[in-house]
Amino acid sequence: MDVRSTAIDEVIELVPARHGDDRGWFSETANQRTLAEAGISLEWIQDNESFSAQQGTLRGIHFQLAPNAQHKLVRVITGSILDVAVDLRRSSPTFGQHVAVTLTADEGNQLYVPAGFGHAFCTLEPNCRVAYKVAGGFYAPESDRGIRWNDPDLGIDWPVSDGVAISAKDEIAPMFAESADLFD
Repeated sequence: MDVRSTAIDEVIELVPARHGDDRGWFSETANQRTLAEAGISLEWIQDNESFSAQQGTLRGIHFQLAPNAQHKLVRVITGSILDVAVDLRRSSPTFGQHVAVTLTADEGNQLYVPAGFGHAFCTLEPNCRVAYKVAGGFYAPESDRGIRWNDPDLGIDWPVSDGVAISAKDEIAPMFAESADLFD
C-alpha cells in the first residue's frame, strides 16, 4: 500500500496495490496489518455506502462529537469525488484548516479522516458510489453535527458554483465561527 502524506499529518491518503492481469485486477482495500503500518490501528465497527445520482452532489461537512466521534476510511467504488477533511480540534495547530483530495474509482485511492475532523465530499461526475469504513462511535443522533459547506472562513475550493445538490440539513448547518460544539 502506498501512503501519501497530506497538508495535515493526521489525514492520510492511501493507495492499495492492485494486482492485475487480462481479466482485470484484485486489491485488498483494507488490511489491518497494512493499515497499522501506516499508523492506523482501529477496530472498524461499520461500513457505509452512499450513491449520488448527479454530478455536483455535496454531502457534509459532517462529524460526531465524543463519545461518539468517528474515524473514517473513505473510498470511491464508482466515479470520482473531491473528498475534504476539516480539522475541528481547537488545540490543534491546524484548527480550521482542511485537506482536499480527489478520490477516484479508477485509481482506488482512499482518505483516512480521523476523529476530530469534519468530513464532506462533492461528486465530480454522475452516478458516484462512495464507501467508507467507520471506527470509534456508532451513529448517534445526539452527537451528530455539521458545518456549512460553503463557509468562506474555511476557504474550501469546491468544484461547483451553481446547481449544487445538497440536503436541507446541510444547507442550514451553522457557520464555522458559530459552531460551539467542536473538539478540544
